Amino acid sequence: MQVSHKPSAVSVSFDEPNLVASAGLLPVMTLARDAGLHELAQDWLTVPTDKGANAGLKVASLVAGMVAGMVAGADSIDDMALLRHGGMKRVFTACYAPSTLGSFLRSFTFGHVRQLDAVASRFLANLGTRARLLGSPGVGDFVFVDVDDTIIEVHGYAKQGSGYGYSGVRGLNALLATVSTKNTAPVIAAQRLRKGAANSARGAKRLITDALSTLKRLQAGGQSRGPVLCRFDSAFYGYTAVSAALASGADVSVTVRMDPAVKRAIAGIPETAWETIDYTDAVFDETTNTWVSRAEVAEIRFTAFSSRKKAEQITGRLVVRRIPELNQKTSDGQPTLFEIHRHHAFFTTVNAHVLDTVAADKTHRKHAQIEQVNADLKDSALAHMPSGVFAANSAWLVTAVIAYNLTRAAGILAADTFSKAHTGTIRRKLIHVPARIATSARKIRFHLPEAWPWQTPWQALFEHLYPPPQRA
Repeated sequence: MQVSHKPSAVSVSFDEPNLVASAGLLPVMTLARDAGLHELAQDWLTVPTDKGANAGLKVASLVAGMVAGMVAGADSIDDMALLRHGGMKRVFTACYAPSTLGSFLRSFTFGHVRQLDAVASRFLANLGTRARLLGSPGVGDFVFVDVDDTIIEVHGYAKQGSGYGYSGVRGLNALLATVSTKNTAPVIAAQRLRKGAANSARGAKRLITDALSTLKRLQAGGQSRGPVLCRFDSAFYGYTAVSAALASGADVSVTVRMDPAVKRAIAGIPETAWETIDYTDAVFDETTNTWVSRAEVAEIRFTAFSSRKKAEQITGRLVVRRIPELNQKTSDGQPTLFEIHRHHAFFTTVNAHVLDTVAADKTHRKHAQIEQVNADLKDSALAHMPSGVFAANSAWLVTAVIAYNLTRAAGILAADTFSKAHTGTIRRKLIHVPARIATSARKIRFHLPEAWPWQTPWQALFEHLYPPPQRA
């Protein structure tokens, strides 16, 4: 491709009042309206009147502008100005100025953030009645709740709560809980912003309880009612987090730290119990019907938190994966007498007849999919924390989660090819579609680019929310 005109034959002018840069906002924000976003925010938020008037419209404006990963791609308050260009005011009402939305966020307190958490939870449940967020899993298929935290890098000392966490960079700590099934991409069921130096497990009990409550709302709306499995990494291996999941009726699968009790249990596994598994660089031997791999798994009965009183001890299975130690430290180059292994263990309460050793290991490893959600958010709304006020940034995170879930629901309604797509892909192909607005017979018509490669899924999303008139 090359330019077809000489420089002297091309000019530009910013003077077209009937163009919009993101025509996909129309069906997406219609979905938000139908799922009750405006009413929920208006009913739940009690932000002071001078800053919080029309709270429902302001929250919807933040979502539409993609504050925190939101729909149109904004990642700062100034980016909210993209809602006020061209013909946007012909399509949407209450296109607020960035300064107004910034003042609205800075008026939040911790209590208001918790109110917005309630809005996000109920909005996700409402989305679940309009889109199959959890697909159509089979009987007995697990619903997975994954919990993890991530550091959002910030710069400067003006950010309240910023500090150096486990990653070694200055930032704020976001704790997320996602919900998914084996055939669906995750949606976010709960979120919390903490200080940058916060321990990963701080507040995890409340977050897990909130996430499982939100999941129950989703299931009450017709989503999957299968058994629930909470998956955590070793930062959440503690009685508080594990007991919170069990108290809500879920099973757990949590990576353990190599404390003396775990090491003793691993040492007690007989050599004959180890089973070769499909792992990195594994090859399947059809003759023997086995995997040729250097990774093996085995399990042993285990009681977690044995130092606590007996009523708080939890019995289950310790599943261990071992791989040869390839970076052995030797002082004189002399080889060892036997092969040394690295061990990775996790504790699970799922019965062996539901998930055998190999299946349990494979299922637990898929907890890593939550990192894709972290990357999605940091690729959009969480690229920055826009305010120096901690509560404002907390509200920004919640609004980003609302936008993420809304974008995910829109992708599901558009086509199967977008049901698991990166949210950036959904924005690029379905949201960021330029259009010219025309009016005829008191009706607005969007003229979109000819031969748009993703016209079919775009129309599928649009017609789901604006069904064509039916014949009598």
